[in-house]
Amino acid sequence: MLFAAVVLFIGMNFAFPQFTQKGVKSVSNLGNSLLEMIAGAGTKTKSGSVNSQQAHITALDGTVRVKKASSNSWVTADYNVPLEKGDVVQTGSEGMAKIVFSDGTNYTVKQDSLIVIEENSANDQQQTNVSVAVSTGTVDLTTATYVQGSKSQVIVAGATASLAPDSAAMVHNDPKADQHEILVKKGSGEISRNGEVVHLADWEKVAFQSQSPRMAKVKEIGPPTPISPANMMPIFTSGASKPVEFSWTPMTNAVGYRLRISHNPYFSSTIVDRRVNTADVIVSGLGEGAYYWLVQSYDAEDKESVESQKNRFTIIPKGQNTTAIDLELDPFMQHGHVIELTGKTEVGARVMVNGREVPMIGPDGSFHYFMPPLPPGESLVTITAQNAKGGVNTVQKKIVIQ
Repeated sequence: MLFAAVVLFIGMNFAFPQFTQKGVKSVSNLGNSLLEMIAGAGTKTKSGSVNSQQAHITALDGTVRVKKASSNSWVTADYNVPLEKGDVVQTGSEGMAKIVFSDGTNYTVKQDSLIVIEENSANDQQQTNVSVAVSTGTVDLTTATYVQGSKSQVIVAGATASLAPDSAAMVHNDPKADQHEILVKKGSGEISRNGEVVHLADWEKVAFQSQSPRMAKVKEIGPPTPISPANMMPIFTSGASKPVEFSWTPMTNAVGYRLRISHNPYFSSTIVDRRVNTADVIVSGLGEGAYYWLVQSYDAEDKESVESQKNRFTIIPKGQNTTAIDLELDPFMQHGHVIELTGKTEVGARVMVNGREVPMIGPDGSFHYFMPPLPPGESLVTITAQNAKGGVNTVQKKIVIQ
């Protein structure tokens, strides 16, 4: 049979030489392809290593220190200091730091807090692994829409919270009082501790003490949503002060609301702390400058909800009988989460972008400004120009960060 097959092959080679050569070539190409696939699979497996990533500070205020994993000394936190695995971040009594990780997760480290970056890595499939331990203090965090198979975890006193994409949480750790809490504000999370696993949804919290065998799950009261003044809203006044109306969404189970106003976003000191029975109130005596406000609801047992989001507004003096001054804006340039602004205004005028003053205005009124990184989603950008006579002009535009 073998001899017959050989004779048949030789015969076909003489009768159809082109066909036979193509067949041999096809078999050879198939073999080469198989070898390449095997080699490629081997290479991919070999290169599927985990790469360390860096996190970056995008907002700073007050006293914030960093201790690198490779050093025993503390340095003052700076926007140019990258954060890596093993680094420690500490805030003072009026300090705050916002940290953005490679997967888009951002942590707002509040005053008197200390965190340790336990893990910050990504593999060739773009799967990320971010883990932060909160040693003491309070941290707000928001996860992004990361790749399936990624992890975003926060560790508190032996409990590990694994958060789903597009989730928000607040973590509080007080070792001295032995109070440890993890609250999910939006999305979902899974809390594991000593073999126990608890699933949390919107406004659900676990609390425990170090010697507690189990975690206590509690449903929190959702906060009202601030309406007015809107975030980054300018308010113009002709006098020394102007009454400002504050309003928010009413809550069905609330018997009252607590309004707080501060000059700083951490509310380490407040200028207004008032309880009211309605979902709106007028506050007088607010002078020129930037303000932050938030609201909480409370029930019949005087239990307060968590804090609402913080809105910032700016009171700007405006001269009487003045006309709008020139304010021309070029098309916005987007660099990831950073927006680049260029434009021109009246000579000698000042320009503010979302309440932050543009540091350099050219002699011809031209300006060039890079905004701080914006969060994913829709943001409102407010540009205000004002001259020494009180003349103003404000332009607002919506920006969507993917």
